[in-house]
Amino acid sequence: MMHSLKQIFPRNDLVAFAVLAAILAIVFPLTMDIFRLNLVGKYLTYAFVALGLVLCWGYGGILSLGQGIFFGLGGYCMAMFLKLEASSPENTAIQSTPGIPDFMDWNQITELPWFWEPFHSLPFTILAVMVVPTVFAFFIGVAMFKRRVGGVYFAIITQAIAAILTILIIGQQGFTGGVNGITDLRTFLGWDIRTDSAKYLLYFVNLVLLFICLVIAQFVRKNKLGRILVAMRVREERVRFSGYDVSNFKIFVFCLGALFSALGGAMFTLQVGFMSPTFVGIVPSIEMVILCAVGGRLSIFGAIYGALLVNFAKTTFSETFPELWLFAMGALFISVVLFFPNGLASLYQEYFLPWVKTKFNLTNKASKAINAELESKVKPQVEPQVEPKEQQDNSAKLPAGARYES
Repeated sequence: MMHSLKQIFPRNDLVAFAVLAAILAIVFPLTMDIFRLNLVGKYLTYAFVALGLVLCWGYGGILSLGQGIFFGLGGYCMAMFLKLEASSPENTAIQSTPGIPDFMDWNQITELPWFWEPFHSLPFTILAVMVVPTVFAFFIGVAMFKRRVGGVYFAIITQAIAAILTILIIGQQGFTGGVNGITDLRTFLGWDIRTDSAKYLLYFVNLVLLFICLVIAQFVRKNKLGRILVAMRVREERVRFSGYDVSNFKIFVFCLGALFSALGGAMFTLQVGFMSPTFVGIVPSIEMVILCAVGGRLSIFGAIYGALLVNFAKTTFSETFPELWLFAMGALFISVVLFFPNGLASLYQEYFLPWVKTKFNLTNKASKAINAELESKVKPQVEPQVEPKEQQDNSAKLPAGARYES
């Protein structure tokens, strides 16, 4: 058991896990005011998506440009529950039809739609947050991967689905809130989510969920499944000829990425207080891919740092240079792709970690001993060629230039 845990969580990963936990759970809450901490919480909801993209794109080679679909579905499921709680008959007494969301009343809808009814229940809402996006991803995966659709074609199809879903949400204004989305979300089971204490608590709930997803991603990455995903990315046909059903592995990791994204969307709705189609379409989906690329598409820890860095830069640039922040974001992405193709995580692995080991003489004695033992086994043992004693003695007695004959 301990051996398997060490394989899944080697020392370097445990250190990275501890450093990230210390930064997010101790440093940020102690050094930031509630406004900035709530911003970091919002950034971390995108880290769920980046984490799923590391598994899908980095390991499985599945580039999805529609992760906003699942982020938005999870967010809308949570928003429906919160909106129904905010639309009690007492709170909506001035409406033509009390007891329904305000945007439905504005669109002359006089009865709550049937598919809204189950969202009065919190257990059903939590189940819907996890099941609805995962099932939707399953149908997309079966339709695409069973027909061996992949690469750029899959990326374009997911992008088209994101655009279709955005148009559908905006067009069905009476049921979804339209372009404005579902807004004015105030309470969660009677608990005001707009207070400072609520924002602190939601930040830590978000953090716990993120680290649970991080552990799951680490387990997938270090298990046999992770090795199969990498093999699929490099030599898909060889994996198929080895007897593995490649499509099933792709469907699984795509659904897992959708589940992570949906959890991020639900937590985004709780922390920000609304959900709109602007988080579902093509542009946010591409931004989510940028988070993963900047952090490092092969590093689950890099994805979280990338989400924090890119969103922090986005906020800073938009506050300081409102007209130039899009150009600054583009320059950041292009620079990382050109100079660090494996993202910022490659800086740590290729430069910082070797420097630390050299600076502080951090060596692994066990690995040195193993390497020395292997070298001794591989190195050929050359025995010195010694002539027979009798021959040596006779040769010594022969005059110069003479030849000894036996």
